[in-house]
Amino acid sequence: MPSYKAPLDDVSFLLNDVFQFDRYNNLPGFSDASPDLREAILSEAAKLSEEVLQPLNRVGDKQGCTLHADGRVTTPDGFKEAYKQVTEGGWLGLSAPVEYGGQGLPVTLTQAVAEFQSSANMAFSMYHGLTMGATAALLVSGSEEQKAKYVPKMIAGEWTGTMNLTEPQCGTDLGLLRTKAAKQADGSYKITGTKIFISAGDHDLADNIIHLVLARIEGAPAGVKGISLFLVPKFLVNDDGSLGGHNGVSCGAIEHKMGIHGNATCVLNYDNATGWLIGEENKGMQAMFVMMNEARLGVGVQGLAASEVAYQNAVTYARERLQGRSLTGVKATDKPADPLIVHPDIRRTLLSIRAFNEAARALVIWTALQSDVAHRSDDAQQRQAADDHMGLMTPIVKGVLTDLGFANAVQAQQIFGGHGYIADNGMEQFVRDARIAMIYEGANGIQALDLVGRKLPRNGGRAVMAFFAEVNGFIKEHGEDAAMKPYTAPLAVSLGHLQKATTWLMMNAMAQPDNAGAAATDYMHLFGLVALGYMWAKMAKVAQDKIAAGEATPYLTSKLVTGRFFAERMLPETALRLTRVESGCGTVMELPAEAF
Repeated sequence: MPSYKAPLDDVSFLLNDVFQFDRYNNLPGFSDASPDLREAILSEAAKLSEEVLQPLNRVGDKQGCTLHADGRVTTPDGFKEAYKQVTEGGWLGLSAPVEYGGQGLPVTLTQAVAEFQSSANMAFSMYHGLTMGATAALLVSGSEEQKAKYVPKMIAGEWTGTMNLTEPQCGTDLGLLRTKAAKQADGSYKITGTKIFISAGDHDLADNIIHLVLARIEGAPAGVKGISLFLVPKFLVNDDGSLGGHNGVSCGAIEHKMGIHGNATCVLNYDNATGWLIGEENKGMQAMFVMMNEARLGVGVQGLAASEVAYQNAVTYARERLQGRSLTGVKATDKPADPLIVHPDIRRTLLSIRAFNEAARALVIWTALQSDVAHRSDDAQQRQAADDHMGLMTPIVKGVLTDLGFANAVQAQQIFGGHGYIADNGMEQFVRDARIAMIYEGANGIQALDLVGRKLPRNGGRAVMAFFAEVNGFIKEHGEDAAMKPYTAPLAVSLGHLQKATTWLMMNAMAQPDNAGAAATDYMHLFGLVALGYMWAKMAKVAQDKIAAGEATPYLTSKLVTGRFFAERMLPETALRLTRVESGCGTVMELPAEAF
């Protein structure tokens, strides 16, 4: 049976040493998160994830969710009890505003907790993960009345939230949506249409579900310019906050999926359901993007989480499974064969996954800190720089971390050989669950196009230039340090590849847009590799300083070796990505469609 142990030491190293969390104590909420409190929160989150959520992961996969004849949806055994522990522990309100019942702590802590919970049970964690995203959208775009009426219950976990975008005929291209909204005399709207692929769309975990629904008001412009966002509760809410009658929304089916069976992915039918406009008419995409960006970062964390839990189980198996003898001679003299861990190719696979995990975790925390700065700083310049970072990194975190998270789950499964294909060992579930993260909240090809087409040129390239300047500054500051050269020298080469690819796109994408489309995915991964390499250089510097100060530990020594492995074996891939970018769209677009 699979197991999971939250990477507490790694998160503490990143928060305390690499990113110096306490430097941000001038921001609201940070000074409340003292080192002792952070340790307590993370330890309790680890305990909940390891002891409560992880044992339910296979239960949820085997049982799935059930749609009953009377329209009720029930979750797998144990989910209701686990959800109660999550809500009673206040986990949904960790970073939510105090005035609505939250604890007001930094989002950075919430992202660290989210990794633990997703590794332990990805399907389960989505129920409250989506609620936090819906809450964020309401806090930004909802009216004061809407916030007062709905947000406290959602933060408490008494009600959950969803996002309703996709329809049978439209996924990424939301301009094609058909769900209609008819305005009523009392200011409400009647919502009619069908939404599909709605995660946590119906369930028995909470008393109410607050759906955020994209729809087109009658007479609105065509395309995305005519889309509005509506709040549509499963049960209507009375003025005193009590629940009224069932609204005109029902679960038509539960999707039969490849993975995340424990999450109820629903077809939702809206039949003159009562809804209320969030924000302005025809401005729904702006409001929904708040939730989508929250969700995209959360999905990136899911990619890391899947990679981490798959890695942990592959390491355990590699240490225990006896197969063959070491190429350099017998290692386990008292056994009929050596453990898998002695073989170079097994170690290469494990180190590749580990090197990704540790750098990806750093990238998530770095980006989460920028989110906190963007939302909490009173310095306009700091907010702008942080917001630039978030816009640039969101498609990279989502696209690269989920692409590689899935690939790593497959590689970890490979360590098990045939036993990885057997359900009892859990590896095939990790692979199936990880696959969806590459698709939902904007398929990864769309993330790449967003990066190349929108994020790079925005504000005259201000965000990407700031990233280049920061990485270049680090390289110049530490490049002459002999101990740092194994990290900074390869990083400098790869940064050069990224800058060259960026220049190529600037010169070739405007005249021929297909050049941008053909290059987008390779450019996104090139950028991701440089970002991960930068994280490794920062971690290596801190580890070296701590060792020099007399704090040598096996953890720090391992950190340096793993970072060198990334620099030697993984970062050079940027050369390949650059070659692909510069090859342009010629052969990609040459064949006529009928030739495929």
